[in-house]
Amino acid sequence: MLEVDKDIAELLSMVPFGTIDAETLPSVRSAGIGARVALSDRVERRDHVVPGDPDVLIRIHRPVGVQDELPCLYSIHGGGYVLGTYEMDDARFDAWCPKYSCVGVSVEYRLAPETPFPGPLDDCYLGLKWVYEHHQEIGIDPDHLGIGGTSAGGGLAAGLALLARDRGEVPLRYQLLDCPMLDDRQITPSSQLDGLHIWNRDSNSFGWRSYLGDLYDTPDVPAYAAPARAPDLSGLPEAYVCVGSVDGFRDEDIEYATRLNQAGVPAELHVHPGAPHGVMLFSESPVAQRYAHGIENWISRQLSQEAP
Repeated sequence: MLEVDKDIAELLSMVPFGTIDAETLPSVRSAGIGARVALSDRVERRDHVVPGDPDVLIRIHRPVGVQDELPCLYSIHGGGYVLGTYEMDDARFDAWCPKYSCVGVSVEYRLAPETPFPGPLDDCYLGLKWVYEHHQEIGIDPDHLGIGGTSAGGGLAAGLALLARDRGEVPLRYQLLDCPMLDDRQITPSSQLDGLHIWNRDSNSFGWRSYLGDLYDTPDVPAYAAPARAPDLSGLPEAYVCVGSVDGFRDEDIEYATRLNQAGVPAELHVHPGAPHGVMLFSESPVAQRYAHGIENWISRQLSQEAP
């Protein structure tokens, strides 16, 4: 078992929850994930209800006073498919929208186990398609639309990229996959490690069981639900994949980035030594700052107005 970074190890006792299961889920949901932060007055936020069956709520973040068409990142929050809210993206877009002159869109998808696959992915696709079709209304450049997500949000983003490729309705420029949750089979060495922090082996099994419902532990799980199962990764948008060396998703993420490159899709891979899952919960630690810097360095290039 690799050891977690020493600066983070000293802070792990501050994490307010352990294993996520049916018993602990209600209390963890009530507590929320991450600290509330004061919102910037440099960014305007507008919630919009996308009509559907059911409707889907999205939040549009835009730098104040900028009227040009801007590049857009469509973001999907994490939480193991069972936790979280679109408000988790507020702080990131407060920083990124004015810094990179971009529009951020966060989607409030339904959570498992109340809504298993394909409900959450359908919500994400409905919001994405609306954003693309209404790009003039919200002031985004349709040629600079990308998607991203963390953990389960990264898994949904990868599934969304596959779905968008196959339906051919929404052209995507890139996908940001931050420690994505990709493989329901849980057969890699890292997924079977004991003593994982933040998101352990039992939590991972619960998350997948909740998301897949009756499909769990069967050979019938579609690639849109578990992108690691996709037989063909060609034709997908270029990718950034990052993960910690002490994360149960490490091996499936490394394999996915490798397969993207083998399929002709440019994919940048970063494995951060000593970083556990949820490393950004410890944002002041040097390893978390390196982790964040890698993402920002890549996304700043994607959000530039230069032609690909």
